[in-house]
Amino acid sequence: MSKLFTSIDIRGETIPNRVFVSPMCKYSSDTEDGRCGSWHLVHYGTRAVGGAGLVMLEATAVQPEGRITTWDLGLWSDVQTESIKPIVEAINSRGSIPAIQLAHAGRKASHEKPWVGGEYLEPGRGGWEIIGPSPLKFDENWGTPKSLSLEEIYGVTADFASAARRSSDAGIRTIELHLAHGYLGCEFLSPLSNDRHDEYGGSLENRARFPLGVVQAVRKAIPDSMPLFVRVSATEYMEGGWDVEECVQVCKWFKAEGVDLIDCSSGGNSSQQQLSPYPGYQVRFASQVKKEAEIMTGAVGLITTPPQAEKILENDEADVVFLGRELLRNPYWPIQARAELDDGASGWPNPYARVAEIRRYSSR
Repeated sequence: MSKLFTSIDIRGETIPNRVFVSPMCKYSSDTEDGRCGSWHLVHYGTRAVGGAGLVMLEATAVQPEGRITTWDLGLWSDVQTESIKPIVEAINSRGSIPAIQLAHAGRKASHEKPWVGGEYLEPGRGGWEIIGPSPLKFDENWGTPKSLSLEEIYGVTADFASAARRSSDAGIRTIELHLAHGYLGCEFLSPLSNDRHDEYGGSLENRARFPLGVVQAVRKAIPDSMPLFVRVSATEYMEGGWDVEECVQVCKWFKAEGVDLIDCSSGGNSSQQQLSPYPGYQVRFASQVKKEAEIMTGAVGLITTPPQAEKILENDEADVVFLGRELLRNPYWPIQARAELDDGASGWPNPYARVAEIRRYSSR
């Protein structure tokens, strides 16, 4: 059997295979308070039918002000908790593990949907006041964030913990904290977006204080048996910015506070970053964090073929792979990959069995 389709034990969960659905914003909530709807039920249910071992809901805001757009999912109220339960049930019914990514967009909040331009929305024009560690813009055409007070930092941390409890109440079985891509946790970690002069700025230890506080609060809020992941941007691709060496050190601290796996992405905190993606371009970060921080990692980023994914695991560069765009193009990628890697093994659900039969016939 391929390694990609062996199970993996993470804390209290046995996940049936190592193909994980990467969290991808869909900007498709049709309610003002960020509830899940029919789109989300069909979208996430289909990925579970497609055979992914873990299906992760998109970045879900812990505060209204933490949304990228007003169409993002949220989890700051019990009404939102109830809207997640049917999706959890659908994912569970196919033997996959339901997961969620909790997030706060920080200075990258308050925008239009990407497919209609994605422009920054000012207060009074459909937007709201944005926040961050320091009053530093992401881009010249974006808003200037309000610098968070200590009391407000404690409030955001508490809201992450509350959203984690609601996730557990909804039946979610794994939580990921979004501390990457230039959103609030990442903004605190980077010297390019954090020029504070208090205990939350300056040294690496101080810049890591907010994300570490979120990890601590969430770990206390959820069952001991629930896996906790963190998504990081391993580097900013910017001179003077956050780099992989600092990332490794912070991941060691995350591990000490009860994080089980690091989801290794990169970039996103500067509009001036110089990045030239290529197939598997972020795997090296997953490998370095895994070896040097001695923690499980997930590889993500232009992983598209079954042999490529299998080689990452065989080479011990990561423990799991997160697929994003490839699972948007083809939600049945896991079933087809298993057939390719494991000598024709079929994972098609019974109502789809004729698909496998036709494929065998047409290949003769």
